[in-house]
Amino acid sequence: MSTTLTNLLNFDLPGLVAYCQSLGEKPFRATQLFRWIHQRGATDFAQMTDLAKSLREKLATQACIEGLKILTQQESRDGTIKWLFDVGDGNAVEAVFIPEDDRGTLCVSSQAGCAVGCRFCSTGHQGFSRNLTTGEIIAQLWFAEHFLRRHLNTSERVITNVVMMGMGEPLQNYAALVPALRTMLDDHGYGLSRRRVTVSTSGVVPMMQRLSQDCPVALAVSLHAPNDGLRDHLVPLNRKYPLDELLQACEAYLEFAPRDFVTFEYCMLDGVNDQPEHAQQLIDLVRRYGKGKAWCKFNLIPFNPFPQSGLLRSGSAAVQRFAQLLNDAGIVTTVRKTRGDDIDAACGQLAGDVKDRTRAAERMAKQRTISVYRAR
Repeated sequence: MSTTLTNLLNFDLPGLVAYCQSLGEKPFRATQLFRWIHQRGATDFAQMTDLAKSLREKLATQACIEGLKILTQQESRDGTIKWLFDVGDGNAVEAVFIPEDDRGTLCVSSQAGCAVGCRFCSTGHQGFSRNLTTGEIIAQLWFAEHFLRRHLNTSERVITNVVMMGMGEPLQNYAALVPALRTMLDDHGYGLSRRRVTVSTSGVVPMMQRLSQDCPVALAVSLHAPNDGLRDHLVPLNRKYPLDELLQACEAYLEFAPRDFVTFEYCMLDGVNDQPEHAQQLIDLVRRYGKGKAWCKFNLIPFNPFPQSGLLRSGSAAVQRFAQLLNDAGIVTTVRKTRGDDIDAACGQLAGDVKDRTRAAERMAKQRTISVYRAR
């Protein structure tokens, strides 16, 4: 990345307006420029023929539109595509495109590594290096959308949904996340619906509250346990923001959310959190909130094992039994279809390359034993 030129991928539309004004340009020029960048995928200012020649000349000497270097691209048997992007200093992050009949979903990373350290996530075992910039977050969408249009020979929008479920905890990179979300939603950018942009969090409660005010999009919460004792081990952030505090924040978020429910992600771990007693604890837990309404959905995720975790995937019979118990209690529950696991692109498998500053692998290797905690 150039150190002298301003990368325009770092700006949402208000930010680009301010930048253009610093060049002595009117706000409508920023809108034109924004469309060229995000709707057309342009990188050459000379192509932008509806911009004044004087502005194009200024931009050519002071700005750039520079994406991330692609290290690898892998395509799964099921059509899933995974890209590994170089973000410098020995770090690389992954993004995944998941095609469906009725939508195209891009899974986007927000950090190089992750500091949360969830037991079942291979990213967490790699540790944490740094936050991505707004430009590095949006560059994943910018590249994927325009690559896929060329790849599929279409001028229509390919990516209809974005999930912030790649590497990292998005709400621990809040300052860079929100402008990226606003660019995704902007009609002059990607024009995505708030219902179709999802931020997944392990439960950073104060930032959930801020997001509800600053840019309320769909919310998914990595729950993974029905009681604090077990969740403390699986999702260490629970020690700071325990379940009662987290679910109160989820309930409050719904007032501003584009959907009338919060999705709870629940990774199914053999003998750890997949027993009927755990399902009953979840039922009892969520019924304490939502004022008697059906306010949440569960997405059960088959665990994708990796050696360092010391964990195993729940059997399909256990998963189906668990789902049935929740559904019978009136809680909408689905089992996520595993996609892209042959290229390590499935949930919990994104690892990239991280220059760890946290000694995560060493710390987590000492914590391989997980007890099954009953409700207190």
